[in-house]
Amino acid sequence: MDFNLNEFLKAIANTLDTIEMDIFGIPTNHSKRIAYLSVLIAKELNLRDEEIFDLASLAIMHDNGASLKILHDNISGSTKEKLDIVESRKEHCIIGEENLKDFPFLTSPIDVILYHHEKYNGTGFFGRTAQEIPLFAQIIALADTLDLTFDLREGPQTKGKKEAFVHDHRDTFFSPILTNAFLKVSEHTELWNGLKDTNIDSSLSQVVPQFSNAMNYEDIRQLTKTLSKIIDAKSKYTHEHSAGLSVKIATMADFYHIDFTTTHKLLIASDLHDLGKLIISNDILDRPGRLTEEEYNNIKRHPAIAKSCLENVSGFEDISRWVGNHHEKLNGSGYPNGLIAEDLDFYSKLLTSMDVYQALTEERPYRSSMDHWNAMRVMQKMVDLGELDSQIVQDIDFVYSKT
Repeated sequence: MDFNLNEFLKAIANTLDTIEMDIFGIPTNHSKRIAYLSVLIAKELNLRDEEIFDLASLAIMHDNGASLKILHDNISGSTKEKLDIVESRKEHCIIGEENLKDFPFLTSPIDVILYHHEKYNGTGFFGRTAQEIPLFAQIIALADTLDLTFDLREGPQTKGKKEAFVHDHRDTFFSPILTNAFLKVSEHTELWNGLKDTNIDSSLSQVVPQFSNAMNYEDIRQLTKTLSKIIDAKSKYTHEHSAGLSVKIATMADFYHIDFTTTHKLLIASDLHDLGKLIISNDILDRPGRLTEEEYNNIKRHPAIAKSCLENVSGFEDISRWVGNHHEKLNGSGYPNGLIAEDLDFYSKLLTSMDVYQALTEERPYRSSMDHWNAMRVMQKMVDLGELDSQIVQDIDFVYSKT
């Protein structure tokens, strides 16, 4: 199929925006501004379109490790205080680089996230200097430093201060080449207007080169496995949940003789089914005690949020539906829409049942992991209540009682 990489990149950006909402209470658009400014600098340097697209992708994902670090460490304070604390720790560079090591970029960028806080004179986290720092990392570092030092949403009225800052840090923070490129880009008023919150989405869409690749769903899964790692890393109790679910879905797909394309759609849905949990506070997800009604209602939002992030990606129509349905129950007691059996296709029912089985066999803050037999006792009770598909649960028992 002809897979639109820009649509998928936008879905990633919107997903990371949901993390920012959880951390800061408002969408900061930080990563989008970094991507926009980085792309304009890259165009000034006459980089190829494939390089520019990868640079935009890396810029959007440059803080994936920082976001998770804030969530895990439960850092408090204002937006700037939280950013300053995490940006001062090199762990987020290491985490972010590891998360993206298998991402199928169009080119072959290496160590960009790892070194995106290095300074030209070697005073960064890892002491890399000049040509030891990848060009992409240098570009992202310049844009990131500016956005952390100033409010780039202000518009063109304070551009002189930003230009002076970059000029004053020529040969220390920034290379002469990048300094010159930024100062050239800065001459254009549209740069500064494009960085405003009201304009950043359309601005970014306009400057990132358009790419659609001939990819089957097996190829696309190389993209979603990266997001899966970020999702699972959010909580110590779910660090293998999506990966484990994918393995079990593959086993059941083989049992049912599901075709190649549908199997890989199901694997992608397994990778991304808990995407919406990125916005749920770890204080709620990891709590051993009972949740309040308000907290439980907050958790119940996550399938709809995941669906909304994915449904505008061409070719993800089935995937987004299955993801959105993975907590629905046959008797209408599920969420977010209270659907009933007649509203749910076989694959939605399969994903739901396998998600329950995977969760029951994992450790949770409020209980220990269950063996197969105890998990099946719970699932049979859910069948008796009219929540899960009886035949699918029987099939899970048949397949996994032998393993």
